[in-house]
Amino acid sequence: MLHRSILPFTALLLSVLSPQAALAEDVVRTPLPPDHPLIGTWRIELESVQCHEIYDVRADGTTRAYSAEELSESEFELSLAPSAKGYYKWVDKITSDNGKPDCMGSITEVGEVATNYILLDPSGKMFLMCKEENLSTCIGPFVKEEGI
Repeated sequence: MLHRSILPFTALLLSVLSPQAALAEDVVRTPLPPDHPLIGTWRIELESVQCHEIYDVRADGTTRAYSAEELSESEFELSLAPSAKGYYKWVDKITSDNGKPDCMGSITEVGEVATNYILLDPSGKMFLMCKEENLSTCIGPFVKEEGI
C-alpha cells in the first residue's frame, strides 16, 4: 500500500520547477492507449490545508486539474510503461489557467513545466507522485475516483 507524505502537492510541483527553464521546456503530447493505467480521474487530499485537488488524466495527452478556485489544463509526456524501478515519467506543461489561487494560495502561470515520477499501486487505484524515482521524494496517495 502507498503511504502519505506531509509535503503538499504544490510544494512538490514548485520544487521541480527551475526558475529559468520552467517556461522554456517543450512538451510533446503523448496520446495514451485506452488501457493505460493512469487514464482517469484522481484525487489527493491535502489535509494540512483542508483542501483537495482533482486531476482528470485523458487519453489524448491532456489533463484538467481542479485545486480550490483554480482550474488549469495541461498537456503531458507520459511514459507508456514504467521504468525498471517501477516509475512512470510524467512531464506536464500548463496550457491554460483561470488565474485563481490553488489549495496553497498560489497562482499557476501558463507555460510552467513540471517533471515528476508516478509510482502506481499494484491495485491500480492509487499512486504516489515523486520528484525523483525515490520514495523519499513522494506525495500522495492520489486515489482513483470511481464512476467519474
